[in-house]
Formats: sequence, structure tokens, C-alpha cells
Amino acid sequence: MKALRIAGTDVRRLLRWRANIFFLFVLPMLIILLLGAAFGGADTARIGVVGGENGALGRQLVAELGSRASTDVRRYTSLGSLRRDVARGNLDAGLLIPAGFDGTLRQGGRVTLDYLGRPDSLAQQLRATIQSVIVDQGRLLAVAQLLEARRKISFASALARARAAAASTPRVGVRITAPDGSGYTATSSRFTSGASTQLLLFIFLNSLNGAAWVIETRRLGIARRILSTPTSSRTLVLGQVLGRLALALIQALIIILGSLIFFGVSWGDPLGTAAVVIAFALVGTGAAVLLGSLFASEQQAGPVALLLGLGLAALGGSMAPLEVFPSTARKIAHLTPHAWANDAFTKLLDHGAGLTDVLPQVGVLLAIAAVLLVAATWRLRRTLTA
Repeated sequence: MKALRIAGTDVRRLLRWRANIFFLFVLPMLIILLLGAAFGGADTARIGVVGGENGALGRQLVAELGSRASTDVRRYTSLGSLRRDVARGNLDAGLLIPAGFDGTLRQGGRVTLDYLGRPDSLAQQLRATIQSVIVDQGRLLAVAQLLEARRKISFASALARARAAAASTPRVGVRITAPDGSGYTATSSRFTSGASTQLLLFIFLNSLNGAAWVIETRRLGIARRILSTPTSSRTLVLGQVLGRLALALIQALIIILGSLIFFGVSWGDPLGTAAVVIAFALVGTGAAVLLGSLFASEQQAGPVALLLGLGLAALGGSMAPLEVFPSTARKIAHLTPHAWANDAFTKLLDHGAGLTDVLPQVGVLLAIAAVLLVAATWRLRRTLTA
């Protein structure tokens, strides 16, 4: 019971300091917003189209483009407005279908379509999508023109026959998988990746910053006064550990609920996410208590906490995806708890995995937490009783 009161005191100190509102809530939400806006993929690709509404072939091209997965086709009446929205980022790409599109194609002529896009990866991907739709229509037109010439039938009848034949022709199926071969069974929003990585960054960083309170408890003589009462050093150490754990879990809860409410981030299987968060919070708790027991002043611990908090996050994939790391760098990254937690969240959020699928990662995190907590409690008890 005394340990819980000591932990409760730490929580009250956290909530009384108004600056913590910024570091616990505002800053993580801002970073998630910026990462999602800058690097996150939208749920649907927005493609603006000018022209093509006056002919059957143009309308068919636009309809086929809109039927592709994760595309949102928007009609525009002027090329100027289309260019403006593509430049401002309101559209991911634009397509100009010239006047006389149908007539030229029916006569066997060649038509040039203008593609508008910014120099980013999404625009290049959409270009390939639009090209595939155009190529498919070109094949149908080539077959229809051949039938028109050979069978001496109208172009409309020939095109209808070509479409009927294409509908009955077996197609090659394409399935997109992760590098390890597992399928992407869940569609994540543009903010999901940023939310999970920042969750880990801020749990660990703010846990390490909480080491200053462990030091302050000793430096101000609070620990000596507590131990002068009928309170054992074991109870005091347990209270310090529970206080750090409570702060880590509060930080996690703030980011999870905030990203869910403001950005619609789905955190996947609740049990799996809870297991990863609790295991990683225990890692942060052990690291914070150990750091607080090793230094004599907050000024000494502060730079080390910042260096470890940001450095391990960068190395462990919380600032750049592990997928872009070279093979050797990925192996080194897994010396950090962040890499194991990021692997677990990739399974949960991108592949729709559950608790059993992330048990290997959770097990590694719990092992790291156990080592840190044993070393931290031993060191802190020695420091308090010295």
C-alpha cells in the first residue's frame, strides 16, 4: 500500500506541472500529424480528370480508372483548376483527356493524354496505374478494329465482342505481400505508422526524463525521510518503479486515445497492442530507474536521457522505417527494444495479426525489461542505503 502511495505521488507531480501537457500530448500529436501529412499514404489516391465526358470511350476510360482499388476519381471542368489542385496537393495526380478522344480512336488514330503529378513516389505509382488502364483499353480497341476490318461489322459491335471475350479471359492475379511473404490484411491510415513509432519514442524518452525525479527524491532528502519511518528500502524502490511504470502507461494511453480520436488510427488487436505497450513500458521503466540510480544530479542525467531516448529510437526504426535499413543495419537495430516493438506493431497494424503472432517480440521485450529492472532495483537499493 505504501508503494502505491509513493507511485501516486509521482503521478500527481506529473499532472501538476503544466508543461507536461505539451510534452505528453501536444508534441506527440503534432509530430504524428506532420509525419502523416508528409510521408503517410492516403487511404485513397485522388485523381482529377478533365475531358472524356462526351464520348463512350472517354467515359469508359474514366470509369475503369475509378474502379481500381483505392482510387478516387474527381471530375474537373478546366485545366487551370486541375493544375492548381495538383500543385497544392489537393490531388495526387491529374489526367487530361483531349477533345475528339473517341473520334480519333475509332478512326485508328493516336491520342496523347497529359499526366500531371508532383515529383514524389505516389505520383509515379499512380502514373503506372493510369498507364495500365490505358493499355487495357488500347488492347480492346486493337481487337475491335481488327474484327471490324475482318468481319465487316460495325465498330460498336466489334468493340462489344472484344469486351465480351476479355471478360471471359483468365487473368493473372496479383497479391501484394510484405518482404517476409506475409499478406497485408489490414488497410492502415496515413497516420498509423507515425502513431506507432512516436508511441515508442515518447514512452521511452519521457520514461528516461522521469529519471530526474528518482534523483530528486534522493537529492532533496525525501528518500531519507521516508526510510526514517517504518518503510523498508524495498517498499521505496517498488514505489519508484511503479511510479515510472504509471507515467509510461499514461503516456501510452494519451497517444493511443489521441491518435484514435483525432486521426482515426486503428490500433489493431487490443490484446496484442496492450501486450506490446505494457512490455515496452516495462523496458522504459527499468531504463529510467537504472539511469536515476547511476547519476547524482538531474543535470548529469538529462543529456544522457536525451541522447539515449533519441539515439535508440533512431537506431530502432522509430524515425525511419526498418524496411529501408540495409541488412546489416537491421541486425544492429534489433539490439534495441524499439526494433522489436516496431516489428510487433508492423504485424498488428499492417498485417492484422493478433496476440499470438507478436508473442516472440513481446517475449524479447519482457526479457530486456527483466534485465533492466533487476539491475535498476539492485543499484537503487544500494544507492538509497549507502
